[in-house]
Amino acid sequence: MAHTLSELLRSVAVAALHGDASAIVAGLTYDSRNVHAGDCFFAVRGTQCDGHAFIPAAVAAGASAVVCEELPAEPAEGIAYVVVDDTHAAMADMAAAFYGDPSRSLRLVGVTGTNGKTTTATLLYDMVRALGHKAGLISTVVYRIDDRTVEATHTTPDPIRLNAMMREMVDAGCEYCFMECSSHAIVQRRTRGLHFAGGVFSNITHDHLDYHKTFAEYIRAKKLFFDGLPAEAFALTNADDRNGEVMVQNTAARVKRYALRTMADYRCKIVEMHLDGMLLRIDGREVWVGLLGRFNAYNLLAVYAVAVELGFGPEEVLRVLSSLHPVDGRFEIVRAADGTTAVVDYAHTPDALENVLRTIEEIRTPQQQLLVVCGCGGNRDRTKRPEMAQIAVRYANTAIFTSDNPRHEAPEAILDDMVAGLPKDARYLRIADRREAIRTAVMLSRAGDILLIAGKGHETYQIIGDEKRHFDDREEVRQAFLLKPAPRAEAKMTVERIKNNKTR
Repeated sequence: MAHTLSELLRSVAVAALHGDASAIVAGLTYDSRNVHAGDCFFAVRGTQCDGHAFIPAAVAAGASAVVCEELPAEPAEGIAYVVVDDTHAAMADMAAAFYGDPSRSLRLVGVTGTNGKTTTATLLYDMVRALGHKAGLISTVVYRIDDRTVEATHTTPDPIRLNAMMREMVDAGCEYCFMECSSHAIVQRRTRGLHFAGGVFSNITHDHLDYHKTFAEYIRAKKLFFDGLPAEAFALTNADDRNGEVMVQNTAARVKRYALRTMADYRCKIVEMHLDGMLLRIDGREVWVGLLGRFNAYNLLAVYAVAVELGFGPEEVLRVLSSLHPVDGRFEIVRAADGTTAVVDYAHTPDALENVLRTIEEIRTPQQQLLVVCGCGGNRDRTKRPEMAQIAVRYANTAIFTSDNPRHEAPEAILDDMVAGLPKDARYLRIADRREAIRTAVMLSRAGDILLIAGKGHETYQIIGDEKRHFDDREEVRQAFLLKPAPRAEAKMTVERIKNNKTR
């Protein structure tokens, strides 16, 4: 799949061109370590390093063209240098051209927001396939090209990989593609050049402020996605979110709204909720679903609305909706032989954690204790750490704060941030070792109690330093259930004693 450089530059705003525009481009990359003979190298400025520093390495590896924002002091002979104002934007435009604009051959729907992106996109993929159509999925958990699974590296990958995968989807006969659109990806122009049939806004709460710096900038990043939707697309927004109207105020797309509390084009009411599912009334029709929680009612309503906007009949959509299953690591249930229930969930923001806890609070009985195991990631937004701890102790009989993905931070320092400001009478433990924290929660539980293990969900690893070590919350809680003594001699051990033993 080779093209001339001039072919790839047709929609690119070129500031200057040094060299031969007829140069043959065999591939695209922004990583100098992956350059092959005839490739075009993009010198991308990142948060950690500047791709311009790697132009000589890319040329030495055989690059035929370089796209950059600053021309090297000594350009190499025989290399075409394209100077642009924004390398990210040029890369997106050229990637779309290189792979033949595959998004225009798909009904592409983007889902953005703080919480619910993965569930909504995945359920849409499952829905459309159940209705007899081939589809692709780009999510935090996994990428799928029809029924083929590809390992996910980012919530929204770079535009080269995006367009390459969408080309594979088209070649595999896919008609639809559902993708998460992260705020990082939107700001970094990864979704530029893609032709969307529709976009979905779920909600927005404080997250990623380590990157965006302010909540206003985070909102602006999400809004940019809807600003770019074409007139023939739909923009589906959550009318119950206070920023729902902000997202669509400048869009050219056809605006539709969904809600549980306010008037909207698509409405839903929770009729009943139990530990194994809930009864919903969607647009006047009742449907039993295997997911639970108000947050999932919003996700399912968004799925229903998107499917209808794509042209599927409401009755057949509701029929399939009733057969959908939770996404891995999203309110995933693990049960012990004694009736104790563990809920494993990806909740890693204050709002997501509170949503899950509110759901548990609605379905648990007065006799059931609630134990919460959670942590916060290292080298990420520190402002949410004390907020998450406060939410955990507000709902839990006992909260256990532990390590998440510490990365390059000391786990104990993260825990210090979490517990800062907690009241003196708060019932919590500090156990930095996540495996020990889960086992302690199981040991403290009584038959029939509920455990929430939050923060990692589907992840099967912990990031410690630069190393990914295998760790799966679901595996750990299953093992802990097997190790739980019966009868429990430890049942009389108090939280205070454990606190003395396990914390400083």
